[in-house]
Amino acid sequence: MKKVDAIIIGGGPAGLAAAIELHKNGITDILILEREKQMGGILRQCIHDGFGLTRFKTTLSGPEYAQRFIDEVIKLNIPYKTDTTVLEIADDQTNTYNKIITAVSKDGLIQYQAKAVILTMGCRERTRGALAIPGERPAGVFTAGVAQAYMNLYNRMPGKEIVILGSGDIGMIMARRFTLEGAHVQAVLEIQPVPSGLPRNIQQCLNDYEIPLYLNHTVTEIHGNARLTGVTVANVDEHLKPITGTEQYYSCDTLILSVGLIPENELSIDAGVILDQRTKGAIVDEHFQTNVEGLFAAGNVLHVHDLVDFVSMEAEKLAESAAVYIKEGKLPKCSIEIKTDHNIGHTIPQKISGNQDVNLSLRVKSLLKNCKIVICQNGVEIASRKMKKALPAEMIYIPIKANKIKTMDYLEVKVEC
Repeated sequence: MKKVDAIIIGGGPAGLAAAIELHKNGITDILILEREKQMGGILRQCIHDGFGLTRFKTTLSGPEYAQRFIDEVIKLNIPYKTDTTVLEIADDQTNTYNKIITAVSKDGLIQYQAKAVILTMGCRERTRGALAIPGERPAGVFTAGVAQAYMNLYNRMPGKEIVILGSGDIGMIMARRFTLEGAHVQAVLEIQPVPSGLPRNIQQCLNDYEIPLYLNHTVTEIHGNARLTGVTVANVDEHLKPITGTEQYYSCDTLILSVGLIPENELSIDAGVILDQRTKGAIVDEHFQTNVEGLFAAGNVLHVHDLVDFVSMEAEKLAESAAVYIKEGKLPKCSIEIKTDHNIGHTIPQKISGNQDVNLSLRVKSLLKNCKIVICQNGVEIASRKMKKALPAEMIYIPIKANKIKTMDYLEVKVEC
């Protein structure tokens, strides 16, 4: 059984950034485990630009962004294993290398012992089965990420007449991609009253190509036998239920689903990690440590991000704390909980120590205008941010200064409009 200081599960943007930052902080005994044939994660198929504006101050395509980190990993001689799937993370409290990782690769079944494990597995797409759309099961129904992989990695065209359900960022980017490849995108449908993707993608991917976006609409039935022949679309009410009499038939050969991402947390659950039911990711403290000591999480496995730049920066912050844990065997206890009002969807982290400055990430549940997001303790404001418009699609970041926290009571995040 091989011993290493830190094992990183997932060689995408979060895992690569964490490995590099760990190395910079003096932890050189690292191993990255990646289940795909190449590192880079989902970025390998994201050939559009717009990456790196925050992190590198320049616009890059997905593969270019990933390659910068891959090149740095190779330059630092950080070991990595591709085509390797982790099966289990177990505890062994008999020594300092108390995490046992079982994985399978072309070399067979292998086990490692580690002082710390960093979870950066990313997320997966919600499928048709999760939506329970009535109808047959014909070919031609794809998630947006699968369609993107077919086109960008394998040079295969999924269809010609397209309807897209969901206004997630990948769905809107694929609407543009299909149009550029000569397909006809009839409509993008969104069940919510506001789009779920970034405003810049609405403009660059839909408006610029005159692709219609219909809010408060959903697919109520799928038609076709061997191949999709069409879908029935209906308006929905305030409870997201289809309104009888508003049905409309769209003739198409392809339905693309862009209806949300789910953090890939099966390994985390088996390891005893407690999940936040709002984010579907782990509950973490300001060090990005889960309730299981020595187990850290960052990136889309923790909560779904808008931009990959923030994934990398979050992973780098995690690596700083993980390096301290590996060297000292413990981290300061975080006992101050962060609670929210009904307007806030979630926050990351969910617990802090009050001993150091923290950058709080949060999302609102619905569109808010001319509002102020306030963080207070015992009724006293310690941080805030005024916003002309707050969207559920955009992550909001609010810094909290440690010297503003006076007691060990919980913090409350609320919205004032």
